[in-house]
Amino acid sequence: MSPTRLLLSAGLVLLVAGWFARDTLPAPPELSPLVREEPRQTPTDPRAFAVRAGGIDYRIEPVFDYDIAGLVVSQHDSETWWDTIHADANDHLNVADLCLVWGANAVDGVYRQMKFHNAQFTCYMSYPGGVTVTAADLRAVSNNHLLTADAGVARAIRRLRIGDQVRLRGRLASYSHNTGFAFHRGTSVSRDDIENGACETIFVDSLDLLASAPAWPRWLFRCGALLLLAGLVAWYRTPFGARDR
Repeated sequence: MSPTRLLLSAGLVLLVAGWFARDTLPAPPELSPLVREEPRQTPTDPRAFAVRAGGIDYRIEPVFDYDIAGLVVSQHDSETWWDTIHADANDHLNVADLCLVWGANAVDGVYRQMKFHNAQFTCYMSYPGGVTVTAADLRAVSNNHLLTADAGVARAIRRLRIGDQVRLRGRLASYSHNTGFAFHRGTSVSRDDIENGACETIFVDSLDLLASAPAWPRWLFRCGALLLLAGLVAWYRTPFGARDR
């Protein structure tokens, strides 16, 4: 095999391998002790306050202070092109959803045998029939609607990747506006509810990245891209009659 073909083949293999491994989750021993804990929910000042985002004035009604550390297993950016629900609702405050595992699910590592994906407001999960998933594992998964009017916090939220470990502190809250129509969304205040209304709506005061996602899939992808580019350059520079040799 010619050096050019070798570069192209190796680059393609590494690129594809990095792509398929991009959402690799860390093993339980790699998780922060905070991720192994339960979220903390405590009383808060219930007085409503106003914030403005995207030209819309919102009313925030705090319910509890909330502190959760978890492993990001799925996410949804509300500004993605196919998200019509947030745009139609004039909802510029819910910048993203994070699906997190924590507690029992983090301790026993079942999350590595489960699959997760986010729609516009929901985190879906599934697992093979032969995998033993307990009620405690299913309880220790939450979809979190993250609210912020702070551009810096919004950027930090949107930089998060699947496989990151994060700590969020803020307030469980409902929020509403009256621009064009009456909009209102509430929040769960229990880790034991399911289906519609079970998501936690968090007005985020602070975000801490406890540990980054495994880096090796990104390095595979980048190395593959560089090798593929080098192969394409070499192929382009090779005289036409010698390209198939």
